[in-house]
Amino acid sequence: MASRCELTGKGKQYGHNVSFSLRRTKRVFKPNLQKKTFTVGGQKVTMVLSTQAIRTLRKKGILQSAAKAK
Repeated sequence: MASRCELTGKGKQYGHNVSFSLRRTKRVFKPNLQKKTFTVGGQKVTMVLSTQAIRTLRKKGILQSAAKAK
């Protein structure tokens, strides 16, 4: 799957794991990406979106929630 959100461009970020002794080791923060299929103008469109983008689209009324769609 893609490593970036197709709508917001959100991708992985780099940082450190910090142990109790404050030793720092490198790590990667990955976004929670999901494949989402929805209809736009009668055509099905599949996009890779971050969960934050999906929540925003639902709030704006662009995507239907799973409970409402059924």
